[in-house]
Amino acid sequence: MKIAILSRRGSIYSTSRIKQAGLERGHYVRVIDHMHCNLIMEQGQPQIMYHGNLLPRFDAIVPRIGSSVTYYGAAVIRQFEMMNIFSAVPSASLLKSRDKLQSLQELSKAGLGLPKTVFTNFSKSAEEVVRLAGGVPLIIKLLEGTQGLGVILAEKKSAAVSVIEAFYGLQAKVIVQEFIEEAKGSDVRAFVVGGSIVAAMKRTAAEGEFRSNFHRGGSCEEVQLTEPEKKAAILAARTMGLGIAGVDMLRSKRGPLILEINSSPGLEGIEGATKKDIGSSIIKYLEHSLSLRNTRINWKNYEGGS
Repeated sequence: MKIAILSRRGSIYSTSRIKQAGLERGHYVRVIDHMHCNLIMEQGQPQIMYHGNLLPRFDAIVPRIGSSVTYYGAAVIRQFEMMNIFSAVPSASLLKSRDKLQSLQELSKAGLGLPKTVFTNFSKSAEEVVRLAGGVPLIIKLLEGTQGLGVILAEKKSAAVSVIEAFYGLQAKVIVQEFIEEAKGSDVRAFVVGGSIVAAMKRTAAEGEFRSNFHRGGSCEEVQLTEPEKKAAILAARTMGLGIAGVDMLRSKRGPLILEINSSPGLEGIEGATKKDIGSSIIKYLEHSLSLRNTRINWKNYEGGS
């Protein structure tokens, strides 16, 4: 199988692990910097130029698209899809997962537990937004934030109102969420590949910090998920249409609450905490998906010729 990993650099931990796993399983694996891809569209013949040459035919791609280049990254994935190449993360799913508001709306519709969330169009009454979210303490999040950036904990009503008004004054889109006190600065990430949970870890915020992100100094340890957590994580990934997903949840008195779905979850923290070979799980998922696709194609051809 010929696999392309869409990533800015081959030296990134997650990229190198997936490539290593693919090579160990006997596949051809190449890292392609999606930001250097030129997309050619003409009648019935979509193509991709890379450093002045047409890219060869691949069987599958593993997108590792940074949030700052989501739009172009999705366009590159879509070009591969137009060439009938399987993507572990479909272009439409990437765009949907990166839109925090749409993600929450989709997850809510699917019946998944969420922290109570309020979004308004620059409301003139910040106090009303605070009330609708259940009062303080509460979390204020920039819709464009990532890795814990643009996330603020407001413990007093006056502070919450001031921050919301300041963001609205800058025309910044924010959501306001209830603060889940019983989570105690921790969340759980379930790593879902092909509809199965391959690893899970608990992330705890560093001292003096309420954001548990690994990149913000949080600690990670392996954790056993409850059955409701397993079902929630798998349903969340399926709802987003993601073959690979990091599903972040809070443990609350009313069960697991989905915080976010990450379509390019990092491997370093969770592989280090769980000692699980997630890279190989991703390659096995590609193998299985291609096998199913080829079976469907062969059966279709058989029916056509009968």
